[in-house]
Amino acid sequence: MLLNSIQDLMRPPPGMAFDFSQPRGEPALTPAHGVSWRVFANPVSLFIGGVTAVLLELAEPSVRSGVWDHSGFRRDPPTRLRRTGFAAMMTVYGPRPAAEKMIAHVVRMHDRVQGTTPAGVAYRANDPRLLDWVHATASFGFAEAYHRYVRALSAAEKDAVYAEGLASAGLYGATGAPASWSAWEAMLARTAPGLEGSDVLAEFLGIMMEAAILPAPLRWLQRLLVRAAVEMTPAPVRSLPQLRGHRLRFGEAALVRSLARGSGLLPLGDTPPVQAARRMAGGRAVRHQGRAT
Repeated sequence: MLLNSIQDLMRPPPGMAFDFSQPRGEPALTPAHGVSWRVFANPVSLFIGGVTAVLLELAEPSVRSGVWDHSGFRRDPPTRLRRTGFAAMMTVYGPRPAAEKMIAHVVRMHDRVQGTTPAGVAYRANDPRLLDWVHATASFGFAEAYHRYVRALSAAEKDAVYAEGLASAGLYGATGAPASWSAWEAMLARTAPGLEGSDVLAEFLGIMMEAAILPAPLRWLQRLLVRAAVEMTPAPVRSLPQLRGHRLRFGEAALVRSLARGSGLLPLGDTPPVQAARRMAGGRAVRHQGRAT
């Protein structure tokens, strides 16, 4: 039940079915079987990393207003998460023409997203500065979750996650997205003074803890994975009042690692990573997350 429930977040939502196995041999925006293909194939760390990324995004005032005021997350969290997960799958594993088409559609939608923060600061979703932050936090979240809870990444592998994401970043308009881990750390240091807590941050955390994202018998696990996301969030945000008291408890980090690593030993099913591996005929077939056979 656990793996199937989390894998559902990797599959296209209703009305957005897509076959990642076609057309045969068509490359993705990221290199086939690169570091990103491993990182994005683990459903447990993908969930954790996605929560961390949103926590960082919602701490930036302009991004927070753009995301919270113009999305349906509060109305239907599971569907919104599946749509976001599908976009991530397409960006990493999708055939390049389809990924480019999807990103162009998102950019057009973002053209209509603009407004003013509660502090009176004007924002627009396609502002390169904001796009750079969103792209950087997503790369951090997914890479760090994999590093902490699945398998330690080397410095070169961490750099590769950022470098492999530059093609999609450019298409989204994130022209200043970090190309390495050190560049991400520099961006975080520059941005940290402007990060802040808010009622929205607390509301998001509450939704992720209690919404029917996983089946009711697994709600305890949902809360555990959200706490794992808070645990690895960088200090400028992790120390905000809204996140205090939501870190992992004694012994829980080991449990999260066992769950994440265990998910890598089970068949992935017919998910985008597996379909993309079939599309890239002649490459290594991926039958288990993070393993080539």
